[in-house]
Amino acid sequence: MLENVFAARKRLYPQSVKGRFRRLKWMLNTFFLSVFFGLPFIRFERAGDAPDQAVLIDFTHSKAYFFFIEIWPQEVYYLAGILIIAAVALFFVTSLFGRIWCGYACFQTVWTDVFVGFERLFQGDRNNRILLDRRKNFEKFWRKFLTHTSWIIVSLLTGWGFECYFGDAILFTKNIFHGEIDASSLGWILGIAASTYVMSGFAREQVCTYMCPYSRFQSAMFDKNTLIITYDEKRGETRGKMAHGEDFKNRGHCIDCKQCVVVCPVGIDIRNGLQMECIACGLCIDACDNVMEKIGLPKGLIRYDTMDHLLNSIPEKKFKILKPRTFLYGTILTLVCGIMLRNLILKPTLEISAIPDRNPIFVTLSDGSIRNGYTIKISNKTHERKTFGLKISTPSEAILKLQNGDLTALEVAPDDVGNFKVFAILPKDLVAKSDEGRGLLEFVVTDESGKGEQNIQAVFIGK
Repeated sequence: MLENVFAARKRLYPQSVKGRFRRLKWMLNTFFLSVFFGLPFIRFERAGDAPDQAVLIDFTHSKAYFFFIEIWPQEVYYLAGILIIAAVALFFVTSLFGRIWCGYACFQTVWTDVFVGFERLFQGDRNNRILLDRRKNFEKFWRKFLTHTSWIIVSLLTGWGFECYFGDAILFTKNIFHGEIDASSLGWILGIAASTYVMSGFAREQVCTYMCPYSRFQSAMFDKNTLIITYDEKRGETRGKMAHGEDFKNRGHCIDCKQCVVVCPVGIDIRNGLQMECIACGLCIDACDNVMEKIGLPKGLIRYDTMDHLLNSIPEKKFKILKPRTFLYGTILTLVCGIMLRNLILKPTLEISAIPDRNPIFVTLSDGSIRNGYTIKISNKTHERKTFGLKISTPSEAILKLQNGDLTALEVAPDDVGNFKVFAILPKDLVAKSDEGRGLLEFVVTDESGKGEQNIQAVFIGK
């Protein structure tokens, strides 16, 4: 019964192709892979004991580093800002150039390209791979064995590259060569390797078609001026096989060679119009241009173009960047980036919070005065040890006591949070003046190095 509901997957054997878009894809693949594997090994000197790895997500100390940017746990809103920027940037690019993210920069596309490259290396091009899968001999075994071995090596390297972002990459790599690796790191490497092996080796176009939500809602971001891969139906139809010496005066230029189909990594026929599965990689353009060149016809039967230009054939309307949709996305992107940049530039190096005790809420002392307890948290976001002074400015009658130590010598280590237990005491008469038995205290934390002070308020409860 299930075969009536679900269509069986048709195995694809993408054929290799040469051309400008194929060269561009290899160049971008090389760049993206170099960034992925090389970024953790870039050093960036920081003061004090802070790590010198330029990009690092340090779970041990609950911090993330990206060159001069340092993100603390309480600054998770920066992550929200990054996600908003990424989403709006994707919408902005899609409204202009269609699904080029999928075709050139998506992780699935890049790694699948690498896997298919090794597949061609050991098994040959499309026809050879089709014939090989029909055989049952030793040649098929050793070619498949070498293919899967190369996939496993790439997958393990991917897992290692991913794990390098969560610790000192150089030290971690040395430890691997010495056989010193903890179970957690090994588990992450194997987990990422397994997902890479399955997704890039077997799932491939299924991820783009069925698993990725982008293919489902991309059409909402397209308009008649979006640059997409199109087939010029006016020029190509009616299609048919080419006869020897044919001059193409009374027929379309498409010779139905199906080269645009066999090179497509998702197996669609672009001549049927724009389809959800198309990842705008441009390989069908290379294949068609190669055929047009061989038979002496102009290139561009399949090309990047807009629907408006394709239907109207008005040269000046070929591509329009300035349009309401891109203006809206560009405005949002500029605004969010500006807010993020401002917050990063003005990010404070000192954060203070006062957390009142919950049990007991207050204590009545023998002389009738009321005492509240607080935990003062001082976050020192610099790379040098700091000494702070603490006092209460309002009300002036308040008495402040530190559980242990001196209120004028609160030391906080670099990149650390100091926790100090203090008690605030108010006279009974002052508390009684408040109808609800509540009031506000204003703590003042002073940087003893002369770099300013910061005030913070807390509620005082007396009854």
